[in-house]
Amino acid sequence: MIMKFQGRAPAAKRAEDNTQLMGIVKNDSYLAPFNEAISGRHNHAVERIKELTNGGKQTLSEFANGYNYYGLHKVNGKWVFREWAPNATNIYLIGDFNNWERNEDYQCRRIEGAAGDWELVLDEEKIHHGDLFKMYVLWNGGEGERIPAWAQRVVQDEGTKIFSAQVWCPEEEYQWKHKTFKPNKSPLLIYECHIGMGQDAEKVGTYTEFKEKVLPRIVEEGYNAIQIMAIQEHPYYGSFGYHVSSFFAPSSRFGTPEELKELIDEAHANGIAVIMDIVHSHAVKNEREGLGNLAGDPNQYFYPGERHEHPAWDSLCFDYGKNEVLHFLLSNCKYWLEEFCFDGFRFDGVTSMIYYDHGLGKAFTDYSFYYDGNEDDDALVYLTMANQLIHELYPEALTIAEEMSGLPGLASPISEQGMGFDYKLNMGIPDYWIKLLKEVPDEQWHVGDIYYELTNKRAEEHTISYAESHDQALVGDKTIFFRLTDKEVYTGMSVFDHNLVIDRAMALHKMIRLITLATAGGGYLAFMGNEWGHPEWIDFPRQGNNWSYAHARRLWSLVDNPDLKFKYLNAFDSAMIHFATESNILDYEPRVLVRDIERQLLIFERRGYLFVFSFNPTTSYTDYQFDVPAGKYITILNTDNPAFGGDNRIDERVEHFTQYTGKENLLSLYIPARIGMVLKFDN
Repeated sequence: MIMKFQGRAPAAKRAEDNTQLMGIVKNDSYLAPFNEAISGRHNHAVERIKELTNGGKQTLSEFANGYNYYGLHKVNGKWVFREWAPNATNIYLIGDFNNWERNEDYQCRRIEGAAGDWELVLDEEKIHHGDLFKMYVLWNGGEGERIPAWAQRVVQDEGTKIFSAQVWCPEEEYQWKHKTFKPNKSPLLIYECHIGMGQDAEKVGTYTEFKEKVLPRIVEEGYNAIQIMAIQEHPYYGSFGYHVSSFFAPSSRFGTPEELKELIDEAHANGIAVIMDIVHSHAVKNEREGLGNLAGDPNQYFYPGERHEHPAWDSLCFDYGKNEVLHFLLSNCKYWLEEFCFDGFRFDGVTSMIYYDHGLGKAFTDYSFYYDGNEDDDALVYLTMANQLIHELYPEALTIAEEMSGLPGLASPISEQGMGFDYKLNMGIPDYWIKLLKEVPDEQWHVGDIYYELTNKRAEEHTISYAESHDQALVGDKTIFFRLTDKEVYTGMSVFDHNLVIDRAMALHKMIRLITLATAGGGYLAFMGNEWGHPEWIDFPRQGNNWSYAHARRLWSLVDNPDLKFKYLNAFDSAMIHFATESNILDYEPRVLVRDIERQLLIFERRGYLFVFSFNPTTSYTDYQFDVPAGKYITILNTDNPAFGGDNRIDERVEHFTQYTGKENLLSLYIPARIGMVLKFDN
C-alpha cells in the first residue's frame, strides 16, 4: 500500500524553529522528528563518496571505470584479461583459441597488492574477434566453468542452450552520428518497450527490426522517450530481463552491440531519448552464467545469511556495503551511458533494495515506517551515489525510481538531503484503476476520489503517471482494454458493427488515459501496444505453453487493419501525446474548478487549458455552467470525436464565450455522458 500524503503541514503545525532543519525536512515539518536519521543517511553517503574517491581527490566518474580495467581488452597490441575473484586458487581462460583445454599459456596470475584480482596478458594472435571463451575457476573444495563477471558480450548456443562469453573487438568502432543528443525532460512522454516481443511474428525480435518497424510508430505517435526492458543479458527469456546474469553484456538474443547502438542513434536522430531499464536490485541465482558462485564464495557479490536470497523473486541480493560491489554497480551505470549513449535509467526494484524486508506486504501508512530500523542504509547510499555519478557524467540524464513505499526524499536533489532521482513512478495509479474497474460499478465512480488518487504525491517530487505498464499486461492479469471488453474484443471490434460493450470500453479507455496524463506530475508512460488496446496478455515461451511465442509479440496487424476499431484508439493516443508536447501542461499545477460528485463531473484547469470529464455513464448535461477566467474557449481534443471512434456529440467548431454575471464569469457547456474534453483559453 502506498503512503497517502495530504501535502505540507499547515503553518500552525510546523515546527516553531526550523533554523536547524535542512532540505526535505525544512519543507515538511512532519519529517522533523526524523531529522537526525535523514541527516545521518545523507552524511553516510557523503562519507562513502569521500572514501571511494580518495578523500575527494578524484571524481566518482574516475572511480567508476572498472569496465575498462576488468574483463578482456586489447591494450597496446596485447590482450589483457582481469577478474576480481578473491576466493579463487587458480583461474584459466578456456575457449575456441585453446580447444577449451586448461594450459599454462592461458593461466591467470594473482596481482600482488590487489585484493583478489587476477590477470592474464597474451599476444594479439592468441585470441581473435568472435572466439567463445569462459573462465575455469578453481577454489578450495571445488572448481567449475564460469562466465567472467565483467564480460561485455555473452552468447547462447542454439543447440546446447549453453552461454559463453565472446571476444568482441570489431576492426572498426561504431561511429556515433548523434552522440551529443540531449533528452527533453518536460514533458517526459515514455513508451515502455521490449525488443524481443516488439514484432508481429512469433519469434524473438531484433534491435534492427525494432529500429525499422517499431521505432517509426513511436516517432509518429509523438512520444519523446523509449524505456527499453531486458537489455542486460539474462538466461531465461521469460524473466522479462529481470533475472540478470551478465550486467555489462547487451542481450545477444536481439543482435550485436553495434546494432543496439544503431537503434539508439536512430532514436536520437528522431528526438527520442533512450532510457534503460537497469536491474541493480538483485541478480539471477545461476552459477555457470551469473555471479551466484563465481569462485567458490556465494557471498562474493551478495549478502550472507538470511539476506542472501530474495524471498519472493528467487534471486540473490547485492551486498551494497562492499566497496567492490559498489565499484561493480557504479561502473555498470557509467558503462551503459558511455559505451551505448543511453540517456538514463529506470532503476528496477528500488523498494526491495532499501528495506530489509523488501517492503513485502507492508503498508507505509506513517512516516515512522521509513525510519524504524528496517532500512538498508547501504542501499540508500548506493542509490545516492549512482544518481550523483550519473548526473556528474551527464547533467541532462534521466533517472527514474520504481518505488512504491513513498520514501521521502527519493526524488529530491542530493543537495537537499534527498537521493537524487529525477522522477519516481507513481505506482499507485495503475493499481487504483484496476481496483476501480474490478470493484466499483460505473454509476458509483467518485470523481473526487479519482482526482485525489491521480494527484497524490509529494509536492516537491516529479512523478511518472501511467494507467498501465507491462506489469498489468502479463498472463494472469488483464490490460485495461481486455478487462473492459473481455471476449467481445474478438468479435466486436469491426468498424461495421455496433457493440455496447465495445463502445463503453473505448470511451473509458480514452478517458482513463487522458485524465492520467492530464494530472501527471512531470511525466507519462504507456506500454507498447496497450495504447491502442492490444487484446491479449503477454506470455513468454515456457514449458506450460509448449514454448510458444504466440503471446510474446505485439499484433501490429490489428491496429494497421482499417476495418478494426483499434485504429481509433491509436489515433486518439497520438493526438493526446502531441497535445501534451505542444501545450507543455506538465510544467504547471492543475487547479480544480468543478468536483460534482452527484453528476460525476470533474473539471480542472492547467496552464490555461480546461479539462472536462464526465464519468456519468448515462446522463448528458446541457448548459452546464461554471466559473472560469473571462474569455473565449475552443475545443482542441475530444474523446468523442469520430476520428477516435466516438459518437460525434460535440461540435468542435463552436466557440465558447464566458458570460459575466456581476460576480462570476460563467462558461456554459454541453457535457455528454462518458466523455473527456480539452478546451483552450483563446483570448
